[in-house]
Amino acid sequence: MDAAAKQQRPLQGLSAWIITTGAAGMDAQTRGVADALGLAYEMKPIAPKGLFKLLAPWGPVAPSERFGAPGTPFAPPWPEVAIALGRTSVPYLRALRRRSPATFTLLMLDTRAGLSAADLIWVPQHDRLRGDNIITTLTAPHSFTPERLAALRRAVPADIAALPRPRVAVILGGKNAVYAFRPEDDARFAGALASLGALGASFMITPSRRTHARLLEVTEAATRAFPRMLWNGEGANPYPDFLGHADLFVVTADSVNMTGEAAATGRPVLVFTPSGGSAKFRRFHAALHAHGATRPLPDRLDAIPTWSYPPLHSAATIAREVERRWLAGQGART
Repeated sequence: MDAAAKQQRPLQGLSAWIITTGAAGMDAQTRGVADALGLAYEMKPIAPKGLFKLLAPWGPVAPSERFGAPGTPFAPPWPEVAIALGRTSVPYLRALRRRSPATFTLLMLDTRAGLSAADLIWVPQHDRLRGDNIITTLTAPHSFTPERLAALRRAVPADIAALPRPRVAVILGGKNAVYAFRPEDDARFAGALASLGALGASFMITPSRRTHARLLEVTEAATRAFPRMLWNGEGANPYPDFLGHADLFVVTADSVNMTGEAAATGRPVLVFTPSGGSAKFRRFHAALHAHGATRPLPDRLDAIPTWSYPPLHSAATIAREVERRWLAGQGART
């Protein structure tokens, strides 16, 4: 790498571990930051059980895992950077820091482990944790960089090219601990989609694992008369292509990650809010609305929304702070 490139991405090519349970949402966030840094990373999935899972983040790594022993997943050579996400990753991060104090550590999410758990801790802005080594961003990090979105837009799959514009990506979440999705909510959602179809929109629809049958059924019925793609869960998920080629997004309020990914495009995001909610979700959606990325989905639309806003790319923001602190640490050691 030449000197100019090294100055732009000072951690490019450094060895790194990513420590998570391997859940898709977690890996998307950690990989997004690692890719923004240009790290040469290894995934280190964890699956603590029983008492050791219960005691996290304060307890130890199970002795049976033989942390640091040759031939185990967590053995030298130690990485130059470690990224961990979630409560159960903290014992592993703590064990690594004891054995390799020079490793720069990034912990993602508020794990209740305290500010000393890592060199830098990221939490979403709508969380309350703050401190000298805390960085917050409005949205969660992900892998949909400007470069990736541009590449997606250059390659238009035939089934998407066949859909007339404007194309509306309908990104379905579902019930969770705070959002109820009552029958009247689902009916209201379907009515809004039908009004978009009547305005000439086509639809690109993708459910998630949380999407309940009734919500999917009313969505299917409301868009049946209009041009559409509806992913049925078989084959590759077209979600990345939907992000690249949507003119407008309709997202359910329960999914912070999917709303944040839609907000990386600079294109209008209409948020459907079902019954329920919480203060944390309300803070998140209020901040996105204030940024100009989102507006509430009305029960009926009379025109296709076309507003724009500065796209949000939190992985790059977090990466720049990691680089700043890593360089400061390097200077302190020389």
